[in-house]
Amino acid sequence: MAEPARLIDVLAMQPAITSVTAAAMDARFAGVPAPAMLAELLTGELAGRTAAVSSFGAESAVLLHMVAQIDRDVPVVFTNTQKMFGETLAYRDELAERLGLTDLRVYRPDPRLLRLQDEKGLRWSYDPDGCCELRKVEPLRRALAPFGAWISGRKGYQAGTRLAMPRFEADEGKLKINPLADWSKADLDAYFADHDLPRHPLEAQGFLSIGCAPCTSKVRAGEDPRAGRWRGWDKVECGIHVPAAPGEEPVF
Repeated sequence: MAEPARLIDVLAMQPAITSVTAAAMDARFAGVPAPAMLAELLTGELAGRTAAVSSFGAESAVLLHMVAQIDRDVPVVFTNTQKMFGETLAYRDELAERLGLTDLRVYRPDPRLLRLQDEKGLRWSYDPDGCCELRKVEPLRRALAPFGAWISGRKGYQAGTRLAMPRFEADEGKLKINPLADWSKADLDAYFADHDLPRHPLEAQGFLSIGCAPCTSKVRAGEDPRAGRWRGWDKVECGIHVPAAPGEEPVF
């Protein structure tokens, strides 16, 4: 009987990853702590094939520290939408320096598309989905083109729409890894304290999920951490993480 294909072989095929493969990875690493899981993958079958994607937001330091402890040369992708808080850009530079990240890749919106679709820079005010597609989704798709897998910092506790998040997902033929899917706020706070990691400067002001400045507001008592994103709109995700309908693959 033929042996099951190793993930490294599956990643060499196109399309690379399906929901079946992702589910198998979920089962394989069930109960394995996030740092150990990442260490096995980033030094083994996914070495050189994986990027970490970070918004350098309120809790980003936890995942980035885990990755840096394993391999500081893992590419870290940051999409600068050109609508970011200045504090986020400063925090990005501080954290990258503190952790010794050697391959920080900054991607920006295509200037030609900006001229055609958001010449005045106000699309966020009347079409936030279109703005996110233009300024975040399209640049990230370009950034991830060379990779077979990518690491996301999403946590299930952040919003009701994320509660059932698995640790592995299929996303446009790539393997998306959510190492912190089952981490609580207390887990994250303890990790910050144990490793003396700096906090995002806006977190103390009540910004618990930090994206683009025009579409991010402070979170009120009792709200989900992501309640301050796109307040007043029927929108909970930027478009990078879109849940699939039953029987469908997730879309980017």
